[in-house]
Amino acid sequence: MQVRQRPVENRDALGLQRLMADAFADYPHCFLDVELEDPGLLAPAEAYPSLQVLEAEGRVVGCVGWAEVRPGVVELKKLYVDHALRGTGWGRRLIEWVEQQARAVGASQVELWTDTKFELAHAVYQRLGYRPSGETRPLHDISETWEYHYQKELS
Repeated sequence: MQVRQRPVENRDALGLQRLMADAFADYPHCFLDVELEDPGLLAPAEAYPSLQVLEAEGRVVGCVGWAEVRPGVVELKKLYVDHALRGTGWGRRLIEWVEQQARAVGASQVELWTDTKFELAHAVYQRLGYRPSGETRPLHDISETWEYHYQKELS
């Protein structure tokens, strides 16, 4: 399967929604309500200008974004990889791309928030040098999500 990374376009809206809904469906009581909780997914190029998508055979099969949240700190956002690509290194490549973007804007740290249920993601982040800060937060969403905070100092 030929995979390419590119900037998000609004035409990717349904593909992103499918990708995220499929990831959420792996966990009990985890749901994606686009209109109430993430309306940016209706016009993703406008809402998430830093978002990159992975595309294969005309389908969105992954994504990641970032934002500078305070001086010197970039937040990794919306990392999702299709089931067919898990374990192939694409998640790592997307994380490394965010780290490159962070360095380019002079950031010395990347942080992220991840659903407490996403244990596979936690293992990937830790393998790549991200450490839990001990901070948690509730999202007050329909899935009753709690998230863990991770951070990594860039060298």
